[in-house]
Amino acid sequence: MRAVSLPEVAYGATAVRPDWGELPAGLRDAISARLGGPVTAAVSAGGGFTRAFAALLTTASGDRAFVKAAPLTEPLSDWYAREAAITAALPPEVPAARPRWTLAAEGHFVLCLEAVEGRLPALPWAPADLSAALSAWEASAAALSRPSAELLGLGLPALGDIVRDELSWWSEIAGGRAPLPPAPAWVPGRLDELAALERGLPALVAGPGMLHGDLRVDNLLLDRGGKAWLCDWTWPCLGEPWFDTVTLLITAYASGLDVDAALSGWHAPPAGVDGALAALGGYWLTRAAGGPSSASPHSRQHQRFSGEQALGWLAERRGWAS
Repeated sequence: MRAVSLPEVAYGATAVRPDWGELPAGLRDAISARLGGPVTAAVSAGGGFTRAFAALLTTASGDRAFVKAAPLTEPLSDWYAREAAITAALPPEVPAARPRWTLAAEGHFVLCLEAVEGRLPALPWAPADLSAALSAWEASAAALSRPSAELLGLGLPALGDIVRDELSWWSEIAGGRAPLPPAPAWVPGRLDELAALERGLPALVAGPGMLHGDLRVDNLLLDRGGKAWLCDWTWPCLGEPWFDTVTLLITAYASGLDVDAALSGWHAPPAGVDGALAALGGYWLTRAAGGPSSASPHSRQHQRFSGEQALGWLAERRGWAS
């Protein structure tokens, strides 16, 4: 079995967020009023890489809800509004919390979602947890293979365009338009091949289905029955569902598991898988080299870890020295 690699900071402890008591008093009052009573307990979400408020709230009557809040002056408020619209339109087969309500108060946008009693999957992945996550995504991908008019009306971008516009860093580096980030020793000698894999990817990921767009271990919850729930529906796009599966399996690769076997039922073209790993690896390593982030201070180590694991899997698949 491959050696297990773990991130420097566990995914359940990456977030840096305001506590309930740090929100403006008027905002707390507005949220409590919509919940129907005073908040008696607030447990902040430990995972994630934004600095916005996100917590499981419990009221005096025992009602529980997951609440996110961000200043209207910040892009996060638009993200949460988009998440509300997307999750409200998801088909019932998709295991995801649905929105209860939204509000704007005290200069903040607030999204209230159904509470899911669950935990983040631990790394290294337990095979049963990974199986539950893959089953949840398989059911979701089937239900989203032909998105509804309501979902399409929200303006879902094409994954191929995202690859060309945001995930083509090896092409930029090979063309001398961007610096080479810290990377495995074999990368400089493979730049042209990495760039070629990127260039071939847009055509291979084109498809009519709706993807989650950010499917990773810290955007999942496992409930007490072992069922997986998909969280943070902010970046859905249109394309082939195996791309999201590859993204999810990168931490399974780091966990020493047989990820190619786990991917075998998704009908992913080998060149597409390799292109996805190349593109994701280049994107994450480039972002990791970008200096301090305004988001969580742990975001750069997450990007570096993810980029290195993506390229490790790619090197193993292609027989390159890693």
